[in-house]
Amino acid sequence: MKPRILIVEDEEKLRRVLELHLESAGYEVDAVANAEEGLKRADAASLILTDLRLPSMDGMAFLESIRRSNPTTPVVVMTAFGTVELAVEAMKKGAADFLPKPFSLDHLNAVVRKALEVLSLRNENIRLKEELGKRYHFDSIVGAGPKMQEILGAIARVAPTRTTVLLCGESGVGKDLIARTLHHHSPRATQPFVKINCTAIPENLMESELFGFEKGAFTGAVAAKPGKFEQADGGTVFLDEIGDVPLAIQVKLLRVLQEREFERLGSNKTRKIDVRVIAATNVDLRRALEEGNFREDLYYRLNVFPMTIPPLRERREDIPDLAQRFLERFARESGSRARAISASAMEKLVAYDWPGNVRELENAIERSLIYVQGETIQPEDIRLDYAPRRGGAALPNGSPGSFLPEGVTLEEHERQLIREALKRAGGNKSQAARLLGLTRNALRYRLAQMGLE
Repeated sequence: MKPRILIVEDEEKLRRVLELHLESAGYEVDAVANAEEGLKRADAASLILTDLRLPSMDGMAFLESIRRSNPTTPVVVMTAFGTVELAVEAMKKGAADFLPKPFSLDHLNAVVRKALEVLSLRNENIRLKEELGKRYHFDSIVGAGPKMQEILGAIARVAPTRTTVLLCGESGVGKDLIARTLHHHSPRATQPFVKINCTAIPENLMESELFGFEKGAFTGAVAAKPGKFEQADGGTVFLDEIGDVPLAIQVKLLRVLQEREFERLGSNKTRKIDVRVIAATNVDLRRALEEGNFREDLYYRLNVFPMTIPPLRERREDIPDLAQRFLERFARESGSRARAISASAMEKLVAYDWPGNVRELENAIERSLIYVQGETIQPEDIRLDYAPRRGGAALPNGSPGSFLPEGVTLEEHERQLIREALKRAGGNKSQAARLLGLTRNALRYRLAQMGLE
């Protein structure tokens, strides 16, 4: 759809020149001689180009009326030489830009293009915020059973507060999603959400990553840098895998939670901070306390509002809805024709224990789209990982290869799977590796071993 530009200019010749030029530039154009007529057509305009000297209602009053009735519509004002101060006043009152007369048509093109680009970015930002709101709305957390309904109720109660929340549960249960939902439904929703993966940060870098450093604090510190907590000021810090934080850093975290203050590495200046802390762990922190790996005082500071997210095997009633939601998403992204999961395939999904929880189910559905031939996923399209788990759990039918199609060797199956993933990814190795659950280097190694590189 072409942008529509409304021209409000009482000088007929100039109005006609502007109208013809902007039409030739690919815009739809309305051109009127006075502000009263302009107000009638303003609702349909993507951008308004107006003179500041108009009969009856002048351009400044017209601008103020537009700001009240159409606050997001950009207004570019035209002004004669010697009245630039009026243009400055118009900018203060909300004009997007101004054109001092006489101006070239190239200058006009540049100003109009810039104003429309800003409008497009603003609209895109609004759209993304709306999508973000939908993504982290309560409806995005699938949970029809009583355990997840209890979790949803807890989220609704604690989200509006600044209370510290401790999310417990196995890897893959959705702690990240719940943390972001808590932030999105809090008064801090418009402020930063900063996730810190405590496992991914080397111990010798953790203090500087969390609290920042000053120039010269260590070799290579050529400039000062704020840490994650400073970046989150006013918002939320999500400490993922808090159980992996070294004891030396736990002392500093305790101070932030208690006093809301810290010092950068290499500095004696105390900095105040206003953050809400959400922490998550997949380990038993009470056992870590007993083993001396976690500070008791920090535990009680974090454990203000604990929430334990149940593993997927304890809420099997949610598997069908989750699987269907993942199918719709991945089919849309990949262009697959698959739209449904057969009853027997769904039985297979519900019967599986899902040691990787929701994340493993998500991967299984994405992988099934590589195999599916029609519009419905069948049991043979779902390849599950029956590898032995900790504790020596037995494999189905006593065979590690029981999930393979009959008569197909493991090597043939792997070759077929890789070929299909590369085909689906259009030859893109990074995308194919993601579909297969491998790193790109691991995929390249397998390709080389098979002579497919």
